Amino acid sequence: METMTVLAYDYPILGAFLTMMFFFVWIIWLFLLFRVVIDVFRSDDLGGFSKALWLLFVIFLPYLGVFVYLIARGHKMTERDIAQAQAQKASMDEYVRSVASTSGGGVAAELEKLAALKDQGVLTQAEFDQQKAQLLA
Repeated sequence: METMTVLAYDYPILGAFLTMMFFFVWIIWLFLLFRVVIDVFRSDDLGGFSKALWLLFVIFLPYLGVFVYLIARGHKMTERDIAQAQAQKASMDEYVRSVASTSGGGVAAELEKLAALKDQGVLTQAEFDQQKAQLLA
């Protein structure tokens, strides 16, 4: 019985390169396929029947379906991505504003409170200077 061994000279470097290239192109195509399917579902301007037709087209003729979808509706896909990114940024900005406003106003507000306590006579000048140094440190 003859054993078959694969040696380095049986699989040249160009063959390894082409295998890796085909693998990565396949991964990119799968990424595009899933992006298109997700975009069909999140598209507000398509009705149910249109979504079903696009999905059937992409499922039964995947290469052609993905490329036709990207050509026909790629710009809308980009617009939805931009709108989603802007909405996420706006919600993050609103969250930061709400958290920043509840934190008490920062060092300036604390200094104003200390000055008011010193003016009312609650704090002495030494205590005021000590608290001020702690805030500014």
